[in-house]
Amino acid sequence: MAVIEPLLHQPDIYYRSGRGALVQQVVNESGTAKKTLYAYLRQYWQRGCIPNALLPDYDKSGGRGKKRTASGKKLGRPRSIAPGTGAIVDTGVERMFRIVLDRHYLTEKNHSLPYAHRRFEDMFETAHPDVPKENFPTVAQLRYFYEREYVRPERIRLRANKIEYQKDIRPLQGTATTGVHGPGARYEIDATIADIYLLSADRQKIIGRPTLYVVVDVYSRLIAGFYVGFENPSYVTAMLALVNAMIDKSQICQSFGYDIEPEDWPSIGLPDAILADRGELLGHQIEYLEQAFGVRIENTPPYRGDAKGIVERHFRTIQADFKPFAPGVVAGTTIKKRGGKDYRLDATLTLDEFTKIIIGSILHRNQSSVLVKYDRDPDMPDILAPVPINIWQWGIQNRSGRLRNTSESALKLALLPRQKVTLSDYGIQCFGAFYTCRELLASGWLHRTGQQRPGPFMAAYDPAVTDIIYVFPDATKSDYWECSLTDRSREFRGRSMWELWDSQQQQRKSTAAAKLKERESKRSLENVIQETIQNAEKLRPSYFGESKTGTLAGINQNRLEARDQERQKRRADNKATEPKPKADVRYLTDQPEDGAFPDFLDDLFGDDE
Repeated sequence: MAVIEPLLHQPDIYYRSGRGALVQQVVNESGTAKKTLYAYLRQYWQRGCIPNALLPDYDKSGGRGKKRTASGKKLGRPRSIAPGTGAIVDTGVERMFRIVLDRHYLTEKNHSLPYAHRRFEDMFETAHPDVPKENFPTVAQLRYFYEREYVRPERIRLRANKIEYQKDIRPLQGTATTGVHGPGARYEIDATIADIYLLSADRQKIIGRPTLYVVVDVYSRLIAGFYVGFENPSYVTAMLALVNAMIDKSQICQSFGYDIEPEDWPSIGLPDAILADRGELLGHQIEYLEQAFGVRIENTPPYRGDAKGIVERHFRTIQADFKPFAPGVVAGTTIKKRGGKDYRLDATLTLDEFTKIIIGSILHRNQSSVLVKYDRDPDMPDILAPVPINIWQWGIQNRSGRLRNTSESALKLALLPRQKVTLSDYGIQCFGAFYTCRELLASGWLHRTGQQRPGPFMAAYDPAVTDIIYVFPDATKSDYWECSLTDRSREFRGRSMWELWDSQQQQRKSTAAAKLKERESKRSLENVIQETIQNAEKLRPSYFGESKTGTLAGINQNRLEARDQERQKRRADNKATEPKPKADVRYLTDQPEDGAFPDFLDDLFGDDE
């Protein structure tokens, strides 16, 4: 300040024409270099024209971000309270620091830094047994090394669970809408167990919590389809939700009291892709939908619910509509606290009533719910209200056109689960039941000629109906035979596949129990046989008193004598029993009716025709 102060009072210092002479005069008087003098003037003017503007840049001192090396003396202030002089952190100590941090601190177990330091002390004491404990490297030195060597993003990533980091912690850099080109480009499907307990139709029993499937269009956030019922989440249940998402929902809504037109719920047709968990739609079953209609199936990585966050968020949105009002809603724990009540006993709604609530919530969501945080496309008009049905209609007109339409029967057949079936003498065997059809009889495959039969084949089945399956005789074609149950499997008619499986399971259990009893009886029989034979062998004479030829020649005569003795015994037994009086039979008609069992010989051995 003393060097440039004479110049600050000169008016010409602020003009380029007179500044050079003034600066040269001060240089001659003070001996300061001209470059330094100009730097002082520039700093003074740029930083406020006050004396403190000339203070040095202390924030640049100390070598921030650079590693400091100790030369025979511990870095930092000396100790004034704690005993000892401290330790120098050299390359060996830093290597131990890194080992304990990687092994005990930067893990998913979330150990504290003092815990990692205690493990370091164990390692350091083993390597340096002669160093006093008060001169061990401190936890502050370990923390300084950790904060210097590990940047903040790396600390967060290494301390978090890998799945939780990907799902809940990592930075969000995109949005689901950017990956789709319009309505129907991608549907997301997922299931949850609804947070409510329901009653049976007669309201006499609590039947538990229903399964809720939701299918959502990613582009417009419109709920395309749903399923509400008590089937566990599976491929079959997901199939029901997908069929609902691709057909007209007006009749379903009318059955629950909502009078709508197809335009009010416009998601009718096949999407381009379906995104699901690695569960229901992971396998060969859904491949038939890909082959038949070209729908691409996408699966999320394991434990990555955030990959389909659109449908995950809809579960909470839909259930938030009925939770504040409905009784029997899941709330905390079922443990009865003081003055508390088990919420399961409050169940009031039936499945039909709950379904009606869900449909109403979906219609409200699709037609009226404003998506405040929806990320618009650049060309989307500002006057377009961010409501799902508005976005859907705008996208249909300006983006992807219309969804591909198909018949409901063909869609259901493509989505039905498949099972490998075989041919036998009794027909096509599927799940232990036998089926036949006109085409199968005409093929000649059921004739018992001893020749090898073709197969196995693939068959589609509806789990709700046992009576019919759809057999594909040629795996390369979409032609199928509609086969029905034979009389041999008549016990399963009118049942569902689930009932068939339960019945077969019960039959296996009863058969296994009967076989156990059979083995016991068989063992007892064998013991009686062996004991009888052993007793007979003891009583058998060693010699019959005749030659071998004479003994064998008298077998026929001996048999006749034994027969006569048997007849005499039966005659004596019949005399001991008194005959019963005959009943007085009276006929209602003049001629007695023929009470013989009907003759089925013609039906049993008639022609197949």
